[in-house]
Amino acid sequence: MAAMNCAIVSTVRTALFAGVAACALFAAAGSSVAQNILPLPDQTSAQSDDAKLYLSSNQLVYDRDHKKVVASGAVKINYKGNKLVADEVTYDQASGRLIAAGKIEVVEPDGNKIYADKMDVTDDFGQGFINSLRIETTDDTHIAAESGQRVNSNVFVLQNGVYTACKPCADNPEKAPLWQVKARKVIENGETHTVRLEGTRLELFGMPIAYLPFIEVPDHTVKRKSGFLFPTFSSAQNLGFGATIPYYYVINPSTDFTFSPTYYTTQGLLLSGELRQRFDNGTHTLQMAAINQQKPSAFVAGTSDAMKTQRAMVRSTGAFQINPRWTFGWDVMAQTDNNFSRTYSLKGAGASTFTNQIYLTGLGKRNYFDIHSYYFDVQDADAKNTAEYQQAFVHPVLDYNAVLNKPILGGELSYNLNFTNLTHRGLAAYTAGTTTRFPGVRGETSRLSADAQWRRRFVSDEGFVITPVLAARADTFQLGMQSPSSGTYTYAGNFGSGIASTRSMITAGTEVSYPFLITMPGSEHIIEPIGQIFVRPDEQMAGRLPNEDAQSFVFDATNLFDRDKFSGYDRIEGGTRANLGIRYRGTFDSGYSLNAIAGQSFQVAGRNSFAQTDLVYAGWNSGLDKRASDYVGMVNVQTPFGLGVTESVRLKKENFQVARLDSTLSYGSKAYNVSATYSRIAPQPEYGAAETREQLILTNSVKFKNYWKLYGTVNYDLRKRLLNSSTVGLSYEDECTIFAIGFTETRDTNNNSGSDWAVGARLTFRTLGDVRVGDAASSSF
Repeated sequence: MAAMNCAIVSTVRTALFAGVAACALFAAAGSSVAQNILPLPDQTSAQSDDAKLYLSSNQLVYDRDHKKVVASGAVKINYKGNKLVADEVTYDQASGRLIAAGKIEVVEPDGNKIYADKMDVTDDFGQGFINSLRIETTDDTHIAAESGQRVNSNVFVLQNGVYTACKPCADNPEKAPLWQVKARKVIENGETHTVRLEGTRLELFGMPIAYLPFIEVPDHTVKRKSGFLFPTFSSAQNLGFGATIPYYYVINPSTDFTFSPTYYTTQGLLLSGELRQRFDNGTHTLQMAAINQQKPSAFVAGTSDAMKTQRAMVRSTGAFQINPRWTFGWDVMAQTDNNFSRTYSLKGAGASTFTNQIYLTGLGKRNYFDIHSYYFDVQDADAKNTAEYQQAFVHPVLDYNAVLNKPILGGELSYNLNFTNLTHRGLAAYTAGTTTRFPGVRGETSRLSADAQWRRRFVSDEGFVITPVLAARADTFQLGMQSPSSGTYTYAGNFGSGIASTRSMITAGTEVSYPFLITMPGSEHIIEPIGQIFVRPDEQMAGRLPNEDAQSFVFDATNLFDRDKFSGYDRIEGGTRANLGIRYRGTFDSGYSLNAIAGQSFQVAGRNSFAQTDLVYAGWNSGLDKRASDYVGMVNVQTPFGLGVTESVRLKKENFQVARLDSTLSYGSKAYNVSATYSRIAPQPEYGAAETREQLILTNSVKFKNYWKLYGTVNYDLRKRLLNSSTVGLSYEDECTIFAIGFTETRDTNNNSGSDWAVGARLTFRTLGDVRVGDAASSSF
């Protein structure tokens, strides 16, 4: 509503100002008679600046007896970028009034258009009015009023104002828009910088749905003003229905505070607030929340949600730009228990894991520096907080990488540095299937790694592309970790007990490819056989060192040609390895395209790093743990009518059975979007998966009747025949309105969440604001 009134009074002011410009024109016209075009140089009457005013009309008459100047017939006035068009414009020198009549149109410098039947203003701009006012703004908003009047130099009044951001119906312009705001009277006060609406109502489909006797809001000159914001609502299984009424308070030009109390029908009053501070080079936000739960028994017994009555959190976030290349910041949170922020979906802190961090980052043209410290707050309902105690406290991890801007021996030289220091408060261990894993070992460890790589590309006369590679890596460790073997768990490997250790790796390799182009009528095809070999010694101390950042590993076509396939620095690939494969790309004039890659990797000599026992068995059963790896491949097909297919597969080398399969089928059009992803993973006894796992994920959205959309997502376990999660929703979206309502259900086998289901809704009126109930699921994927 504030947007409506600010737009109205701003454009009315411009229209009246254009009238004053016309007064200046006629005052300067004097005894000029019947001018077709009248350019006026510097004006000294109503304006003291050097703006020029241009007038054109079919006839310009000066009535000396009645002291009137009349311009008639296609009158056009251009002054300071404001353009006025009317059938007739009259200036009465005796009364000091200017009257424009007949198809009045004013175009502002920013493109807004004002239409009226009659305009009457005084030459000092002290008073005036416009009849039958209609405004079209550049952002497609529409304003109308019976009249606009300036009472004195500081007060504007609109009678019976109507505002909407919806376009008129092309077939029936008189039909009421989807929504509109009406006010019996709109008063702008230039001294208090406020806009008061009297007799205000919001109409939907021409029917009133909300009414307020009056509203007072800041005008367009006020960027920040204390007051109530739009309410929001929520609904959750263990909390009940919730209503939030935020209050925004301006403390000073650089500081403000939003107080957002929420009342839940089941759990009571949640108090929350957010203090924001802006500085010359950054911002700081302090967030707080607290509740005294009325009914903890609504949660599952024995969980942290049920065992706590008084719950609270405080969070501080800062981000500062030291200079154009360096940034510094932090995001830290403390709470009374491990699940408060997640249960109540507190702003920015409701994820299953909240990452506390402090950082310093520098970005150059060819280099990058980053230092981070992390503490991972695992938010679940475990009253013992077991998962969080198993997480590492990283203090810090430092990364630096650079690419030299000058060639070295005709090739590119790049290098990376990594320093990691972390502490585990407790032993993280579990037994799955036939193996026991240790993701975290109690104690402290530090590692400094340096890696450099040189590579150069040659193209032979025969078309071969040859890329030699030289790389060197060195690591030093300072270890203070306890042995993972205990009374409960036993580590099968040889864990290092020394205080300090070093490790190094030298690699010499070559990649040879032979891309050739096949051109056929209606299509082009590029086929590129690729061969790589990397010669290096065995990995040193494999399985004797902690593994924190190389625990996750999946072998597929995307990393087939990587020099080091491990995901982090704690493991390093050793031994001589060859990678063989082929890439293909085909494009067709009909609009089809086909991309494919396939290949296999071989441990030519030395010890296979992927078959070595380490604390988490990284690489085991990955398809690389044998001398000849499994076969990997990927195919992507795109069609001109929106259908796409992607297949990624790993086949066992012994019998070509499927070890892993990921298939995605998608279709997109203006009215319909759907995708289905099927995943199948063969049994992995070492990882505790004795049976084949299969999962199906479906997402779809259907548009109908131009603006409506039905959408949904399903995650289904095909083997267990269980629905892991599902979402269904309905949305409407046009140029002025968004409406969405959605229902989400998640299977929570460990009672780690405050709610297994939630309902969300959203109603947004463009330029006015929105009303929310919970978190409506996204209407697009």
